[in-house]
Amino acid sequence: MKWQKSSIEDATLEDLPGIVAIYNSTVPGRMVTADLEPVSVEDRLNWFHEHGSGHRPLWVLRKDGKIAAWLSFQSFHERPAYNGTAEISIYVGEEHRGSGAGSLLVGKALEECGRLGISNLVGLVFGHNGPSLGLLEKFGFERWGLLPGVADMDGILRDLVIVGRKV
Repeated sequence: MKWQKSSIEDATLEDLPGIVAIYNSTVPGRMVTADLEPVSVEDRLNWFHEHGSGHRPLWVLRKDGKIAAWLSFQSFHERPAYNGTAEISIYVGEEHRGSGAGSLLVGKALEECGRLGISNLVGLVFGHNGPSLGLLEKFGFERWGLLPGVADMDGILRDLVIVGRKV
């Protein structure tokens, strides 16, 4: 089995360059992130430090000691009434896309929601990103909203689909 000798772990600061590399690998495709240029490790330091294993974790999926994919939880909104809702983001390294890495991470996220005090998960996915929408729908996420044409990707206006799941 492809993922038999893999592990999902809390990310460490030493993992940040690998996390950023995977993230940056998605920028040119204009399908996963709204960033139009690659980011640096320094750009992502504050973001990294916003995560913690007991509230809003950042996990890496390791295969043979290397980061294959990662998942982050982020607060949906800063106001306290939204504390039970978290946004998840999943990024998979190029060589592992379509291999089940995303499914492993989403499955783990759903398992951990109770411990993390999360009752709703949301994802913000471009409407033209069929693989990500399919992954989340496979785990029971439903379309909760649509922001039409809100992202300008090199002159092409893209929709943002809000998907969610009560857990």
